[in-house]
Amino acid sequence: MTTADEVEAALGRPPSMILLKQISALDEGCRTILANSPLAGFGHRDADGVSRTTFIGGTPGFVRVHSPTRISFTVPDGEAHGPVSFVFLLPGVGETLRVNGSVADRKGAQTFVDVDEAYVHCAQAVIRSGLWNPAAAAAPATEVEGAGPLRGPGVAEFLAAAPFLALSTWDGSGGSDTSPRGDRHTVVRILDGRTLAIPDRKGNKRADSLHNLLQDDRLSFAALVPGRSGVLHVRGRGSITDDPALLETMALRGTSPHAALLIDVEHAEVSANDAVMRSRVWSPTTHLGRGTAPDLMALATEHLAANLAANQAGARGGLLARVVEFVAGIPGISRMMRLAVNRAYRSGLQKEGYDDVEVDALRRGRMSGPAVENPLREVRIAEVRRETPSAVTLVLEDAAHPGSFDFRAGQFFTLVADIDGRPVRRAYSASSAPGAPRLEVTVKHVGDGRFSTHVHRKLRAGDRLSLRGPSGAFHADPAAAHDLVLVSAGSGVTPMMSMIRTILAGPGAGRIALHHSSRSAGEIIFADELLRLEDEHPERLSVTHVLTQERGRLDAAGVHDWLAEQAPAEDARYYLCGPEALMDTVRGVLTDRGVPDDRVHQERYTSGADTTATTAGPQEMIVEDGAHEVGSVVVEPGQTLLDAGLAAGLPMPYSCTVGNCGDCMVTLRGGKVAMNGPNCLTPQQEADGYVLTCVGCPLSTVTLDIADVGDDPGSGQQTA
Repeated sequence: MTTADEVEAALGRPPSMILLKQISALDEGCRTILANSPLAGFGHRDADGVSRTTFIGGTPGFVRVHSPTRISFTVPDGEAHGPVSFVFLLPGVGETLRVNGSVADRKGAQTFVDVDEAYVHCAQAVIRSGLWNPAAAAAPATEVEGAGPLRGPGVAEFLAAAPFLALSTWDGSGGSDTSPRGDRHTVVRILDGRTLAIPDRKGNKRADSLHNLLQDDRLSFAALVPGRSGVLHVRGRGSITDDPALLETMALRGTSPHAALLIDVEHAEVSANDAVMRSRVWSPTTHLGRGTAPDLMALATEHLAANLAANQAGARGGLLARVVEFVAGIPGISRMMRLAVNRAYRSGLQKEGYDDVEVDALRRGRMSGPAVENPLREVRIAEVRRETPSAVTLVLEDAAHPGSFDFRAGQFFTLVADIDGRPVRRAYSASSAPGAPRLEVTVKHVGDGRFSTHVHRKLRAGDRLSLRGPSGAFHADPAAAHDLVLVSAGSGVTPMMSMIRTILAGPGAGRIALHHSSRSAGEIIFADELLRLEDEHPERLSVTHVLTQERGRLDAAGVHDWLAEQAPAEDARYYLCGPEALMDTVRGVLTDRGVPDDRVHQERYTSGADTTATTAGPQEMIVEDGAHEVGSVVVEPGQTLLDAGLAAGLPMPYSCTVGNCGDCMVTLRGGKVAMNGPNCLTPQQEADGYVLTCVGCPLSTVTLDIADVGDDPGSGQQTA
């Protein structure tokens, strides 16, 4: 098919009522849907004009609505340019909300879009795919004939199990469209190593995708498999066919689709998707019930009535608008309309050849199933405060549910940011006191530090991050009466600052002595506040600064002299945070002075483990707890063992997630695992068969034993 007439001859023309459900600005109903949607298919083109579709989000309300025609969000895999489009999903709901617009501006990590149109899409794609049903057993992967992108690692296996995708196309005048496609068992058929076929079954006859392809044959799609946190990204060029021989191979109970979309594939790749993982859409506990979000068909009726009233043509148009408004306002009518719409869905799908159509399961309410804790908390940057030329403090507040940040003074949090399309984590000690509505973490720029460079160069107030924690056993008791002796260097002062702020504000009566090393006076983090606190509490706080650029590094003699001057009480507690050489020196002095080991606490800081390495293809992970299996999951390329386990709700032990604390150490019972470094695992532990799941990627099917493995190898905070 090469003309619009040919397409309409096969599909028919869309009824005028369908087109009248489209609106040009986001009304209250649309905004409510956006506030409840944790995941959306997103189609865009990059600066080189390459078509891309992915899934974005992670938490409900990830899109910020600034006005009825302006929204913003974070683009995880590069910059979007020109026309863009979305299909917003509500877990457990059949209908979707489609929004089309164009990129208007970018500020930091946020992309701003001007909305051109929005409308409710019928539930047939979701119903066909059984998207919100429990994951079904996948059919065997098709044997791929010939060379091409579809022979890539895990691609054929993913397609064999994928019942749903978001398809993005563009028209000749600059418009974009992303529509949902779903089918029984698998939504796409592999014809050879570079050719796919998507059956086009009966729907609302809008056929936006097919009409767009007649003008611009470039397309892309992102496919989902229920229960997996990976996404298959495909791009290529499309054409439309009504070849009876091909359509017959896609028939259901003898009924063939009226057309098919052929795709000449240029790129196909399976990769982990942070938005799918964080959104937990496969957990039944996230599925929305009646009353949680508006009934989208009722919302579509409201849009129809509004458009009829605005576009009425004489008395007949005005009367029709009033009739629709009257009917929509009848008490209890929405439930009756839902029953009628569901019957229409069931009847239409049965005529297409579907049996056992699951319609009534949608919107029944929260489905039964185990709750899966979301370990990540979305935060918004309220302020970026410059401390020194090389250090900034991020002031964070909860993005969804304002409340306090509870932790113990000295503990750290793990920040997660999308950098170049992949989630990157680093752990930073809190520098603020616990219990406040805002959390402060201070980040020192490290020359080759990927995360710290992103913080210093890219992040601005209003940007969003994900937060995990608190973590770590390095913390002080705010009510303790004993003296505290703190020794730090560089950014090691950050947990000390949290301790000082907390203890001076609390009921404790002990003295605090801080010895802090900095390169120069201009590099002293919190210099002004430490001076102020020392002036306000002269009997409780003593601060000693050493500038290594002038006096060199602190040595054993200097530590002895300083401790003699401070004369800490016999029951004092000692906290050390800095480079290994500094802490080894201080610990040696404390041992010479007879200080018991249980009164000395230390926190290391190193550059974070490089967690960007990936495996070639998806691998299965089987998790055991001693003698019995607790579950299994597919680990996607670009995903760690820990990420996959948490996404599946498995009881994985963890803390920092960046390879520095050892809490995620487990026993490798079978298979091969590659671990990124640096990390805290010792050569002996590695030789004994232990792995760190937070920085481990499977090279084959693996079996892990999460039973207690004994003492962890250490703890620490990240600075890069």
